[in-house]
Amino acid sequence: MKAIVVTGTDTDAGKTVFAAGLAAALGAAYWKPVQAGLDDGTDATRVAALGVTRVLPEAYRLNTPCSPHRAAEIDGVTIDPARLMPPMVEGPLVIEGAGGVLVPVTRELLFADLFARWGHPVVLVARTALGTINHSLLSIEALRARGVPILGVAFSGDANEDSEATIAAIGGVKRLGRLPWLETLDAESLRAAFAEHFDLEDFT
Repeated sequence: MKAIVVTGTDTDAGKTVFAAGLAAALGAAYWKPVQAGLDDGTDATRVAALGVTRVLPEAYRLNTPCSPHRAAEIDGVTIDPARLMPPMVEGPLVIEGAGGVLVPVTRELLFADLFARWGHPVVLVARTALGTINHSLLSIEALRARGVPILGVAFSGDANEDSEATIAAIGGVKRLGRLPWLETLDAESLRAAFAEHFDLEDFT
């Protein structure tokens, strides 16, 4: 099994859409270990709607849309890190984190710590909006401090050549490509955009 972890610089950085595009392109299974927030649908259902045919059930489904550690407390749930080991599947697996790399899974465990335990390469999804250099470089430092292998940075949004190049150069990471905002977001448009803006060989 080859697994790739998709994380973001913060919430709504575009990692779910990117994860869906990557999983569909690779023919991979998709897994989000912890879903916090159920009222507006889940990331698993969004990914399925975007063309991913193998979507695995979450280890934890929490009602409140906030950091998993707090959502679990509100629901009266104790998150057991032993349940958060990536499931064995046939073929590739795309795993999506929640929020940014230092979001708490529990009060003793951050997502970056979890990524370090797994040892799988990570793709950092970063918006091209104002503040992205700081957010991206901090995320890269946090991952590197824990020995997490970084596959590269995938940008989302409008082109910002200077910011993208600066993050790649200072962070010492590969610039994987940029997924633009899509006026119509569906399985077909995402598949076409991913094929146009990313090289699948970077992920295999």
